[in-house]
Amino acid sequence: MLEHTKAVIFDLDGTLVDSMWVWTAIDEDYIRKYHLNPPEDFHEAMEGMSYTETAQYFLRIFPELPHTVEEIKKEWYDMSVDKYTKEVTLKPGVKAFLERLKEKGIRTGIATSNDRKLVEEFLKARQITDLFDTICTSCEVNKGKPAPDVYLKAAKQLGAEPSACLVFEDVPMGILAGKNAGMRVCAVDDWFSRPQDAKKREFADYFIHSYEDITNQTYEVL
Repeated sequence: MLEHTKAVIFDLDGTLVDSMWVWTAIDEDYIRKYHLNPPEDFHEAMEGMSYTETAQYFLRIFPELPHTVEEIKKEWYDMSVDKYTKEVTLKPGVKAFLERLKEKGIRTGIATSNDRKLVEEFLKARQITDLFDTICTSCEVNKGKPAPDVYLKAAKQLGAEPSACLVFEDVPMGILAGKNAGMRVCAVDDWFSRPQDAKKREFADYFIHSYEDITNQTYEVL
């Protein structure tokens, strides 16, 4: 999988860390707090959106909210930062895999739809900031996933051509973002996106249940 790879770029939530439960809980708390009535496709519609795009989406479907985009983002950050720094954990085998990439001289980055400050706080709390060469967020580019923008920006910052990049992603829209950027993509198992496994396998080049699959050579080639 790593042959001819000069850079590896990771999504964060559901890919590097077990954190999708945080956003499900925050959505439920936020909806309950403001007595909102979300549509049936609520979570599916938000897949791949940047932090800013998600706040804009909330204002579109909940026009009764008395907030600006920045106020919504700030409230979500305040609701999530404690969970990310104290409760969210890395997926099994992640740290060992990152250390292996460093040993091989393969550059690493994060390309996420999450908030930059929240990502930085998490990496600092887990003492793994130095295992990444760059962080890019979808709020810093023109369009969120499945547009390729955030992955292309990360590749440029890592000094690697897209064809020499390997992406790790947990949801179909993220996988498509990597593929649209001209990169190879490994789909990562996560409980939140398990109902979409068929789509993940359809779009991706590889599939892992754990990062230990890479070390053990037990990953799926699709």
